[in-house]
Amino acid sequence: MTLYDVPAPAKVNLFLHVVGRRADGYHLLQTAFRFIDLCDTLHFDARTDGVISRAAELPGVPEAQDLTLRAAHALQRATGTRQGVQIGLEKRIPQGGGLGGGSSDAATVLIALNKLWGTGLSRRELMALALPLGADVPVFVFGQSAFAEGIGEELTALTLPERAYLVAQPDASVPTVGIFSAPDLTRDSSYITIADFLASQTFLPSGSPRSNAQGNAHGNVLFGRNDLEPVVYRLYPEVLGASRWLAGQDALLGNTVRMSGSGACLYAEFSELSEAVLAEAEITAIMRGADKTFSQTHPRFRLVQACTGLTEHPLRNWIAR
Repeated sequence: MTLYDVPAPAKVNLFLHVVGRRADGYHLLQTAFRFIDLCDTLHFDARTDGVISRAAELPGVPEAQDLTLRAAHALQRATGTRQGVQIGLEKRIPQGGGLGGGSSDAATVLIALNKLWGTGLSRRELMALALPLGADVPVFVFGQSAFAEGIGEELTALTLPERAYLVAQPDASVPTVGIFSAPDLTRDSSYITIADFLASQTFLPSGSPRSNAQGNAHGNVLFGRNDLEPVVYRLYPEVLGASRWLAGQDALLGNTVRMSGSGACLYAEFSELSEAVLAEAEITAIMRGADKTFSQTHPRFRLVQACTGLTEHPLRNWIAR
C-alpha cells in the first residue's frame, strides 16, 4: 500500500510572546498559528517487515534527528503495529526558517501512517504522540488555526479572516535552540487573553477606518510582536538587514514586516493574494535587476514567495475522531 503526494504545510506565527520559563527550561509562550500553502510533500510505501526507513538522506539531518523517522517510530511503538514504511520527502519549506517545516513533516507522518497502517488513533491520541517530538508538532495534528499557550500545546481553535502573505527567507538559517537560550531573550511579557487577540485590529475588515488610521495601507494590522526578533536580529545581522530593506520597499506599501517563529523567515500580510503576488514580482525584479552589484546594495534572499493563508490543515479530515 502507498500514499503519495501528501502535503505538510508551513505555518506563520501571527505574534509570539514569551511569558515565562518552566523549571525544566521549557519556555512558556502565547502565540497564534496560521497555516499557509507553502508545503513539503511526503510519500509513503508500506513495508511488511516492520522496518522504518527514508527514501533519501536529508542534508544536514542524520537519521537519529530526523523527525519523520522519529514520528513513525513513535506511532509504531504506541500501537504495537508490525508494519513498517519507507518515507520520501520533498522539501520546499526552508530549514531553519521558523515556518515549522520539520514539525509539520512529523505531524503529516503521524496522520498519514495512522491512515496507511490502520492504527485508528484519535486526534487527541496523535497530539499526545506529537508533543514529545517538538512543541510545534501538536498544532499541525490539531489541524486548525490556533491560539496557543503553555509550551505551545494548549490550543484553542481560531477563525481567521482571509489573508495572503509574502514570505521571504534571508540568506540565513537560524537554529531554534540558540535563540531560546540567549541571556537577553525577553521572558516576562505580560499575559494576554484570547479575547484581547480577537478584539484586535487583526480581525477588522480590510479598509476599515480604524485599520487605515494605524498607517497600514492594506488595512492589515499585526497584533503584538515577536519577542524572539531582538535576539535573532542581534545574532544574525543579515536577518535584520533584510527586515529593514523589505519594510522600505514600495511593494509592501507600509505593511508590517514580522519574523515567524525563531526565524530566519520574514513575512508581510496582505488582504488579497493578488497584492502578495505583485509584491513578490516587484521584489524579485529588483533582485534580478541588481545583478552582480546586488550583494553590495541589497540583502540576499533564498526565498521570496506569495502564499495563501489556509483555513485549516489539508489533512484535517484524515482523522476520524
